[in-house]
Amino acid sequence: MTLTDAELDRYARHIVLPQVGGMGQRRLKEARIAVVGAGGIGSAVIPALAGAGIGRLTIIDSDVVELANLHRQPLYRERDSGYSKADLALQFVHRLNRFVEALPVQVRIGPDNAGALIEDHDLVIDGSDNFATRLAVSDACVSLGIPLLSAAAVQFQGQVGLFRSRPCYRCFVGDAFDADDCDNCAELGVLDALTASVGSFAALVAINMIIGIGDDQTGKLQLFDGERLSWRVIKIPPDPKCRACGG
Repeated sequence: MTLTDAELDRYARHIVLPQVGGMGQRRLKEARIAVVGAGGIGSAVIPALAGAGIGRLTIIDSDVVELANLHRQPLYRERDSGYSKADLALQFVHRLNRFVEALPVQVRIGPDNAGALIEDHDLVIDGSDNFATRLAVSDACVSLGIPLLSAAAVQFQGQVGLFRSRPCYRCFVGDAFDADDCDNCAELGVLDALTASVGSFAALVAINMIIGIGDDQTGKLQLFDGERLSWRVIKIPPDPKCRACGG
């Protein structure tokens, strides 16, 4: 896949980096990424990936914009209240970068449709706000052999982890959170800059993975403390009894 003259100009600050170059930028153009959730995390992930020149972005979100979203979701404005997040995110991508193909999917993702929605992608980035959705997405990624980059933020705590089938996200959280009524940021609250920080970090991990920059982050969970302003990394071991990837 070649880069046009306009793309060479647009991504010049990428291409001049020795770690990226023309080959790295072509890898970004070839990449197909599904983003689950166009909320706080997605509002940082989507602009970063579109700006980087990801070839195809599928944006999966069934929600509409509410005023309570706006403090942490700068993709949207007050006048967007009541409109589809996926559609508005698509419009944002098209305004930002005409070379990125974007597809809005306005359905709720779950165990029955996750596989069909994420197949034919190179990476899934999950920024949804509840465990039931996250586990459904993770199980589908394991089944299809698609890498999953999970990013979450609540109150002052953030986390980003890359999973490639084993260990999987279910190895990390177990089977106790499949119910739809698990806590999310609507009940617990979240600091606006935290979602931006975590989402931007997730986009960086994704870009590095696609190009092949740095060490492999598979099975590592990056934890961010927004009060102490510190990061730490833990290794997630595979669970031999995991119902998704075990055995």
